[in-house]
Amino acid sequence: MKKHLSILLMLTLAPLASYGGPAEKKGMEIAKKADAADNGWKDLSSSMVMTLKDQHNRVVTRAIRNKTMEVPGDGDKSLIVYDAPPDLKGTAFLSFTHVNKPDDQWLYLKSLKRVKRISSNNKSGPFMGSEFSYEDISSPELDKYEYKYIKDEKVNGVDSYKVEQIPTYKYSGYEKIITWYNKSTYRPEKQVFYDRKGSKLKTLKFIQYKKYLGKFYRPDKMYMVNHLSGKTTTLIYKNYKFRNNYTDSDFDVNALKRAR
Repeated sequence: MKKHLSILLMLTLAPLASYGGPAEKKGMEIAKKADAADNGWKDLSSSMVMTLKDQHNRVVTRAIRNKTMEVPGDGDKSLIVYDAPPDLKGTAFLSFTHVNKPDDQWLYLKSLKRVKRISSNNKSGPFMGSEFSYEDISSPELDKYEYKYIKDEKVNGVDSYKVEQIPTYKYSGYEKIITWYNKSTYRPEKQVFYDRKGSKLKTLKFIQYKKYLGKFYRPDKMYMVNHLSGKTTTLIYKNYKFRNNYTDSDFDVNALKRAR
């Protein structure tokens, strides 16, 4: 799984506009370093609180559990389970991210007692009413994007590398994603998502990182704002636990119905 973490080359090439040139080569080298930097954690679990706020400042809070497992030679497998509020308790989402084919995703609706498969060409829809889409919660595998280094730039007062990602997946909801990577730790500080019309759609900030197993950085908080609707989603993570010895049976479709 390659989440959003990256190691960037210590180079200072100026931004270049044409694709296929040095900026793209540097971007791909960055992406390959990212692939290696966040590889080998095997599996993890966490709990989180999701807070949704609309343009009128009305707030809804949800409690969620998550577990994820790396799959050698492919993307991640992940399972998300809702614990609260009561009307969503037991609702579960299963995702198999792939490198060279469309992701597989299923949603178990406890209220209907049935599993719904998410269409591979409908990943831009909102996940459970949040500002995160189904596409956002899939791991961004290396070959899902073309990359281009733009320039060095400060963001939130942090020296960062600015990189453009162009989705290769034809059903992506995005024209491009701009990511700022911390020069010292190689982790993302911010991402800006542009819709298929080229308009700035959403901004995601990663806040309060901690390092685990001496290598892997994970944020305590993620904040997504939708610039078109004014809505926001905040995720507060707790209880990260790595290397739980999960197996494929923890992530099969039947696991959705077993989720409690």
